[in-house]
Parts: sequence; structure tokens; C-alpha cells
Amino acid sequence: MNNLISLARLVRYYILESTTEAGSGHPSSSLSAVELMVALMFGGFFRYDARAPEALNNDRLIFSKGHASPLFYSLWAAAGLVSEQELMTLRTFGSRVEGHPTMEFPYTEVPTGSLGQGLSVGVGMALNAKLDGLSYRTFVLLGDSEMAEGSQWEAMQLASYYKLNNLVGIIDVNRLGQRGETMLGHDLETYQRRVEAFGWETVVIDGHNLDEVTAAYTKAQGSTDKPVMLIAKTLKGKGVSLLENKDSWHGKPLKLEEFKQALKELGDVDTKVRGTFATPEVSGTHLVDSSSGSATPLQAYDVSKPVATRKAYGTALARLGATTPELVVLDAETSNSTYAELFKKEFPDRFFEMFIAEQNMVGAAMGFARRGKIPFVSTFAAFYTRAFDQIRMSQYAHSNIKLCGSHAGVSIGEDGSSQMGLEDIAMFRTLLGSVILYPSDAVSAERMVELAAAHKGLVYIRTTRAETPVIYSPDDTFTIGGSKVVKESEQDVVCVVAAGITLVEALKVYEALKAQGVMIRVIDLYSIKPIDTETLTKAATVTKGLITVEDHFAEGGLGEAVHSALNHSSTPVVSLAVRKMPHSGKPAELLRYEEIDSEAIQAAVKKFL
Repeated sequence: MNNLISLARLVRYYILESTTEAGSGHPSSSLSAVELMVALMFGGFFRYDARAPEALNNDRLIFSKGHASPLFYSLWAAAGLVSEQELMTLRTFGSRVEGHPTMEFPYTEVPTGSLGQGLSVGVGMALNAKLDGLSYRTFVLLGDSEMAEGSQWEAMQLASYYKLNNLVGIIDVNRLGQRGETMLGHDLETYQRRVEAFGWETVVIDGHNLDEVTAAYTKAQGSTDKPVMLIAKTLKGKGVSLLENKDSWHGKPLKLEEFKQALKELGDVDTKVRGTFATPEVSGTHLVDSSSGSATPLQAYDVSKPVATRKAYGTALARLGATTPELVVLDAETSNSTYAELFKKEFPDRFFEMFIAEQNMVGAAMGFARRGKIPFVSTFAAFYTRAFDQIRMSQYAHSNIKLCGSHAGVSIGEDGSSQMGLEDIAMFRTLLGSVILYPSDAVSAERMVELAAAHKGLVYIRTTRAETPVIYSPDDTFTIGGSKVVKESEQDVVCVVAAGITLVEALKVYEALKAQGVMIRVIDLYSIKPIDTETLTKAATVTKGLITVEDHFAEGGLGEAVHSALNHSSTPVVSLAVRKMPHSGKPAELLRYEEIDSEAIQAAVKKFL
């Protein structure tokens, strides 16, 4: 216990020193959780091989309250893995110790800072341990302010449902948020009632009493069928009288003179003391450095029978599952519509029902990806908007996750506007390094699932509800960043660029105009990001103009992607897109109403003529 006291004093010293040197940061939020984290990491509970951060059975630690990064970095410094000199580079350009944890720091599990997301990632990691038969535990430090986030309770519901006794949450109830008292303040009983109502075992403690904290972790180790939540009463700014339990100190460091006074209150600091970790067990067979295997051959489709790309998505997953053991599938209670159920039927152990809680589903996928899995996530395209913050954060985690949005566009028909994904392309285009694939038939859909599985990074696949004709053969090839010139001749006067359901409409126009002696080029722009600038430029060079047509809002969609790719060209580009408020109706009625059907395309072509 004396060693833990010395380590806690050292960690407080590092927190204050680094934030004062930086002139910014969150020392008060870090000070409140010192005993909670020192006892965890150096009290014999955190099993970790520091020589191999990616070792299979290392316990995982997620700072959901990412603004407490000075504490996070100071813990690893107290373990002798980060130098005091490096701590002094906190928040400076080029430093690994950034304002909130990022992947630049080697002991970060996932970037945090957008509150309310860490527990969902922890759920994914805990599920992964169960799947792989590994004994590691996942610990998540939570701030009391972020407990107002709905995603926390989504995560708690699912953790209880899957009986994740290998998941431990720690709520640092320090009472004060950024602008004043939190919703519940120090009302620990209400926290306890709510958490227990979600099926968790709880332990209520004084978060600054090392005896109580270590006893709580001991109890958490004994849970057999429930996740465990430590609910710790703490004081923001603990250990420094100027800060302790005082409002208006959130995100404010001490000035140099204030820092010197705080050091007197800390007492003697042993800068030589170092914490050690418990040794992890060695078990399990999963290889974290995963790679997809070769898929079984794609079977030829009957060209006389239309097939929905959403069904081909599920078919491809089931086919890939046999040769890609790292592949897991998560679905938000829509698997009989997204056809993820086809994978579930073949590989039930690797399918995870996430229910209607999309934020938690994406967060859990990040957890799976961090532990070496290739997660495919599916729901209706419209519903990813509510999980966009989790998707946004995944780019900073370099997450290898694949998301499929089905029922995209007005072509879904009678379900109406609330179910129509009309913003999804724009949303995913904003993400750094993202890939957007939009298949138009069953063959291309299956090939794009293969491309997504093999690609390292975030991939979004947009699928269509309606059955569409099979236009490609198994011999056709597809690439990320590619396109298909489906129809072309030397007499092409206009080029129509489409994808998904609008490619079907464009091909109708091609046949109709060909019968009139008018030739047009038709491009299947199946890779919206990255985009095939070369093919588009060639089309712009040899035709009078381009017409883009998409079942998506005009803002941020396929048309704007083409405009951006051709910003060097003087060839005119006309964009047909969803520009009116959609309603319930037959798919054909809605395509006509939004002027993105074959009739509208043909009219646009004739304007060029």
C-alpha cells in the first residue's frame, strides 16, 4: 500500500508539472481519478506485458474521459514507459502526448475526447475476448458528465445482455463538469440504482481510499455473469487546495507560482519509484495481425432474374466467412432486411445482434477492429446519421471497419422519407481516407464486399432495396478507385454517370436513344471515393457534357464528387439528384417525382443535343 501512495503522489506531480509546462490541459479532471487508476494499474489487477502492447491477453484500458489525458500519460510514465522529458511536451506540435489520447501514443487503445464512446468500444473488446476464449479484461474510465450520453446506456444494455463479466467500468463521480455541477452531483445512490437497473453489478466506493478501491477491483474479478461498475465518489482537483472541489477550474492549468505552492501540499515526491504490472495469462489462438484469406469462387447469377444488392451483400459475407475467420458481423436488428442473416446462419458465433442502438454498434465495431477482427456493420443507410460521431472518431483510430447501408434513397418506396438514406454519401465523403462503394448489381455487390474485406481502413457500401438486373459476369473485375464504362462508342455525344438504382435507369435511356440513332456513354461510378478521375476526364474530353444522376440529395453526393474531380475541365456537368421533399409511393413514382428516372435523364440528354 505504501508503494501505491508513493505512486499516487508521483502521478499527481506529473499531472501538475506537465499541464503547467503546457499552459493548458485538464489537471483537475485528472487529479480526481488518480487513486482509481494507480490502484488498478499497479495494485496487481491490470495484467499487461509492457514489452508487447498488442499481446493477446493484455488487459485493455480505455480512458473514455479522454480530457484526463495528463493522468493517462502520467500513469505510463510512472510505469517507466514514458520519460518525464516527454511528458513535458504535452500538447506541443509533433508530440505523442496530445491534448486527448490518439494513436500516436503507443498505449492508447482508441482515441477519445468525444465523450460517451469509450464504454461501447469496451463492449466490442470484451465480446472479442469471449469469442476468442481469451481471459483479458477491459477497463473503462468514465466521467460523470458523460453519463448523460445515451450511448453509455446503449452499451450498458448490451453488456448485460451478453453477460460481459470481463468488462469493468469505473465512474469518476467528481461532481463538477465543465460549467458547474453535473446532473446528479454526488448522488451515488441514483447512479447505483440506474446502473443496476441495466443489469450490472455495482460497487460504491470512496475513490480516494486505496483500501476501498483495491477491494472493489478484487470484487470485480469475482463476477461470473455480469459486467461490473465501480461508482466512485471523488473530488475534482483532489490534492491541491486551490483546485479541490472548486468550480471554474475545468481545463485550466496552474500557473508557475501556483504550481510551486501545490508541490508543497503534495509533500515529498519520489521520482524514482516505479509501478509494475501483473503478468497476463497466455492462452487463446487468435492472431491479432489478421489478413483475409481467399474467398470461395463467386457463382454466376442468372441474368434473367434480378437480385437486390442488399441480398448479394449477405451472400458475399457468408461466402467470405468460410475463408476469413477474422470476419465478424454486427447488425442493428435489421439482418432480415440487410441480409446479414445469411452470415448468421452459417457462422452464428461470429454474428452479434446489436439491436436498435447504432451508436453502440459502431463503437463496438471499433473495439473488435482494435483487437484484430474485420467487423462488417449493417443497418439502413438512414440510421448511420445518428452514429456519425462514432464513425467520425473511427477515422482517428485508423479503424478497419466496414459499414453497409441498405435501403438507400427514395427508391425504397412506400416506407417514406424517414427511412430513405439521402445523406449517407455526403457524410462518408467527409471522412479522411474513407472508401465509398456503391454496387449496381449482385455481382458488383459481392465483389465490393471482397474489396472491403481486403482493404485496411473504413469502407462504406451502399446497397439498394429493390431487385436490379444482373449486368456483370463473375469475370468482371472491380477496384477501389475504379469505374466501369458500361456503354461507349466513338459517336457518344453525352456521358451519363450513375451508380446503384440510377445506373438501371441510365441503361434504359441508352437503349431508347440508341433506337433513335443517338449514342451516349454510360459510366457506372461504383467507387465514389476514391473517384476515377481519369475515366471521367476522358469522357469529358470526347463528349459534349456529363449528366450525373443519383438517388441521394444533391449536396455532397455523387454529382458533387464528379464536379470536384473535373474542376480542371470546361466541359459542362449537369446533376440530377433528389431535390424535393420525398413522400411514400411506388419506387417508380418517386424516381419520376424527383426527376432521376429514365425519362428525366433522357430529357437532360436532349437539352445537350
